[in-house]
Amino acid sequence: MLLRIFGASFAVTVVSLVVAFLYGGPQALFLAAILGVLEVSLSFDNAVINATVLQRMSDFWQKIFLTVGILIAVFGMRLVFPLVIVWAASGLGPVEALRLALNPPADGAAYFPDGSPSYETLITDAHPQIAAFGGMFLLMLFLHFIFEDREIKWLQWIERPLAKAGKLDQLEVVVASALLLITATVIAPDDKVSTVMIAGVLGMITYIAVNGLGEMFHIPEEDEESAGGPSGLAKATGKAGFFLFLYLEVLDASFSFDGVIGAFAITSDPIIIALGLGFIGAMFVRSITIFLVRKGTLSEYVYLEHGAHWAIGALSLILLYSIGTHVPEIVTGLVGIALIGAAFASSVYRNRKEKAREALVTS
Repeated sequence: MLLRIFGASFAVTVVSLVVAFLYGGPQALFLAAILGVLEVSLSFDNAVINATVLQRMSDFWQKIFLTVGILIAVFGMRLVFPLVIVWAASGLGPVEALRLALNPPADGAAYFPDGSPSYETLITDAHPQIAAFGGMFLLMLFLHFIFEDREIKWLQWIERPLAKAGKLDQLEVVVASALLLITATVIAPDDKVSTVMIAGVLGMITYIAVNGLGEMFHIPEEDEESAGGPSGLAKATGKAGFFLFLYLEVLDASFSFDGVIGAFAITSDPIIIALGLGFIGAMFVRSITIFLVRKGTLSEYVYLEHGAHWAIGALSLILLYSIGTHVPEIVTGLVGIALIGAAFASSVYRNRKEKAREALVTS
């Protein structure tokens, strides 16, 4: 089963590394491999969240996400998205933006001799609005999860009072708006305050709209048993499946922001970024997602979803903080891995306690 799930990712990795070597020699191969590891480490929580949504979708929409969705993730976010930023920021056409990306100034300078900014500089300058949009979208996702009263709670000492507070209508919007205001007035540079506010509000609106459309077509719990899905889980089809697919695409885009921006600390070459983040990293995230769904890992290790959402909350705050201060990508990756690892360990401990209790009862 492992070979069937991860086989395509290993094959794509080998091909991508060969292409990187032919494109830029040993250095390009090394950079592509590093970017692949960076993407997987930053996006493991993305895979967990993807799996929680994907298991609600019908087989048809699962296949659409794992085929069409991966193409959007690879080419859209890891290749086209940076070019669109340069296009919008500089007024250059798409072809000229690509030419600028492939021909950086000598010695890695931020500007060309004529004073025009490099591709990397344009991307870096756009970081505040990108981080504000992605940070607020992910923050809304985290707050929506943590303010909902759930039967299973991981960090009960904090999740229980937060669930009680969540009974206040639209509390997540109030908290998110307050954090956005603090970010724009305290953290953001003086010349980026309005930009951060607008981008952050757009991130909130996008989450509310996409999540609202998904909830509109959500099958009530009392109807799940009649849906015939595995373990009584209703499978979203039609419009419901489409809006869940749309939700996953926006979610993946929000997760991709930090990886794309972080990649420019390693290289500004869009081809190497696409090979490392897209073909290698995104493919492995796809395989991890499939593995979690097929193995029923989220049902067996019940705190994983909680750990992933706490990692999302941490990532959203890191993105907002990074608007004013650079945060090393290794910090972002380690925080996410640590939270998910702790959730996994807690799940294992819980399962052992349950088995011990059952053995005591039967004896």
